[in-house]
Amino acid sequence: MHRLDPFVRGLPKTDLHMHLEGSIEPEMLLTLAARNNVRLPWDTPEQVRAAYRFDNLQSFLDLYFAGCQVLVTGQDFYDITRAYLRQAVADGVVHAEMFLGPQSFTGRGVPLDALMEGILSAIDDAARADGITAGLLVSAHRHRSEAEAVALLDSVMPWAERILGIGMGGPEVGNPPSKFVHFFRTCRARGLRITIHAGEEGPAAYVREAVELLGVDRIDHGNACLDDPALVRLLAERRIPLTVCPLSNLRLQVVPAMTAHPLRRLMEAGLFVTVNSDDPPYFGGYVTENLLACHDALGLTVAEMAQLARAGFAASFLPPEAVARGVAAVDAYVARYRADDGA
Repeated sequence: MHRLDPFVRGLPKTDLHMHLEGSIEPEMLLTLAARNNVRLPWDTPEQVRAAYRFDNLQSFLDLYFAGCQVLVTGQDFYDITRAYLRQAVADGVVHAEMFLGPQSFTGRGVPLDALMEGILSAIDDAARADGITAGLLVSAHRHRSEAEAVALLDSVMPWAERILGIGMGGPEVGNPPSKFVHFFRTCRARGLRITIHAGEEGPAAYVREAVELLGVDRIDHGNACLDDPALVRLLAERRIPLTVCPLSNLRLQVVPAMTAHPLRRLMEAGLFVTVNSDDPPYFGGYVTENLLACHDALGLTVAEMAQLARAGFAASFLPPEAVARGVAAVDAYVARYRADDGA
């Protein structure tokens, strides 16, 4: 065990950038496949884990969408959501904001109401049983058309009061944010918070489009912003959060090594940075493992990890009073740690 594991695992944290479709541990993947008579190319959890070696984002997405085939019923969506939230609690996460892309499922006949009610029921049960707060971010696919994104938005409006925000993911290259200006304006007009994946495999120009054309509340990833100093200043001035996912970036070869990860440079540039898990089973860790990897590779201090934890609450879509409670919980935890450590 890492010497700082107890501190980091106990640190009150958020996970603002994770995908429920990518949260399925190998054992559950095989269980769901058997339940729904879905044939997968793997027979054991070890074979599934061996497949988690990716050359790039597209090679990951190919496997990711194949894994989506095991999700068929409302119970399936309940089970994966409940399982992730249990793991998040064990990881010290007290608030999670979870993406799910309904277009991966409704297009092959999965009823939208089963999907939504399964996830929302699991969120409610986790709050009652474990005290964790969580919310659903409905994610549109950027490789599909804007008209399809608007149709998705229309379809989820019966659950508008339970949806925390609208996001967008999928292959970036060739699918710039400017392709979806009308869609995001419609989301905003309907009172929904908005976020988009940008600057992971795409260029800094995509991050700029997300800010200037879409007016997003958050940027998911955003690493490439460092290629545009004027954009960095704009992000800092507007306090637009970046939901950074270090282990994901490593596994998808966005960076060649953790020592090359831009997290520290983003922080030193004054940007509003958070650390998140993305697709934890695929990428080798939950939020704790991401923070510890950055501690080891980038020299993050205890104070800097606490700073990132506070930023997670401040960047969340929680109401202000809940944000304040989260930040206060981090402060109290760190104060106890320093007192016990004699610091």
